[in-house]
Amino acid sequence: MGRVSRRAFTMAALAAPATVSQASAAPGRRVVPAAAAGEMRGMWVATVTNRDWPSRPGLSAAEQRAELIAHLDAAVRARLNTVVFQVRPTADALWPSPHEPWSQYLTGIQGRHPGWDPLGTAVAEAHARGLHLHAWFNPYRVALHADPARLAASHPARLNPSWVVTYGGKLYYDPGLPEVRAFVREAMLDAVRRYPVDAVHFDDYFYPYPVAGQTFDDDLAYDTHGGAFPDRAAWRRDNVDRLVRETAAGIRAIRPGTRFGISPFGVWRNAETDPLGSDTRAGVQTYDDLHADTRTWARENWIDYICPQLYWNIGFAAADYAALLPWWAEVVHGSGTRLYAGEALYKAGDPAQPAPWQDPAELSRHLTLAETYPQVRGHVFFAAREVTADPIGAMARVVADHYRRPVRPPR
Repeated sequence: MGRVSRRAFTMAALAAPATVSQASAAPGRRVVPAAAAGEMRGMWVATVTNRDWPSRPGLSAAEQRAELIAHLDAAVRARLNTVVFQVRPTADALWPSPHEPWSQYLTGIQGRHPGWDPLGTAVAEAHARGLHLHAWFNPYRVALHADPARLAASHPARLNPSWVVTYGGKLYYDPGLPEVRAFVREAMLDAVRRYPVDAVHFDDYFYPYPVAGQTFDDDLAYDTHGGAFPDRAAWRRDNVDRLVRETAAGIRAIRPGTRFGISPFGVWRNAETDPLGSDTRAGVQTYDDLHADTRTWARENWIDYICPQLYWNIGFAAADYAALLPWWAEVVHGSGTRLYAGEALYKAGDPAQPAPWQDPAELSRHLTLAETYPQVRGHVFFAAREVTADPIGAMARVVADHYRRPVRPPR
């Protein structure tokens, strides 16, 4: 979630014409929104490729800080209460980590000190404004290129080349190696030790999204560690499950008040693959393709919240928002896991998107539908740049229709 590369294939993975869905009229229980209890009103701030912040690498510390403060102020103006801030986009850091280099997205050179502490500042300034700050980590992505020599000389991926798999023109840590899982967990938990973050947040990247004609080469790790499993897919899912459970335990041990949430791709499995799956025809299924059993994580309370990326309009044939939202509501029903809906604000007004996204009211309709499902405890919008720019007024419509008064963040 860095989501940038995934967005390029969203339409291909779900290619289908938009149609009017009967699910959009599905009966539900009309309830009063849970504002008094503290609903999630969040936005992501993506730093990978300078998507949202900073606007470009190499700005001065004062300029970077001013841009970050502007995003926090924009969140307050939109009556949001939570900022999900990407602090480890590519096996690097936006704080003085003893484990990984400073992010290249700050200065343009990986490992170069930016002259200030972005995460520490973000936590303090968010809290000063009544916002919660969720620290967003990408566990396994090392680089958006395939050349280890371009990494900082001290980068753990250069010092431990056996940890790295090249796939789809990018570099990844191998989730099948116990030493990799231990390292990335410790690298992320360092931020929890240092700062009173309100939550740790993972996005949708675990094993990488499929690339046609290519194989993720984890043969050595599988041969060494996969003997107890019926097949490689089951072993890979166990590797991801272990990271989730072990990260949750680490957070509880270090800072018990800090929550743990994950924002996966919106489709666990299609119903035609698994009768427990959703009424969708997605080209990507997290259980099978990313080896992420997101349904189990939510039902078994391994995480505190799940925020599936429901980045499709109501009526989209391959993955209808109005079909996926109740499916996820049923997943969390009776569990202790809170459900927040990830919303594709970035699509509103984009001429490349289907016609419903040209209507400023589309996202507001999502929130109206969510009010009929008490399990849906709020929404998170991708992303900060669009919260501020709001090209067709979609965010303004959400605020006018649903966010008339500020509410406290979820506790």
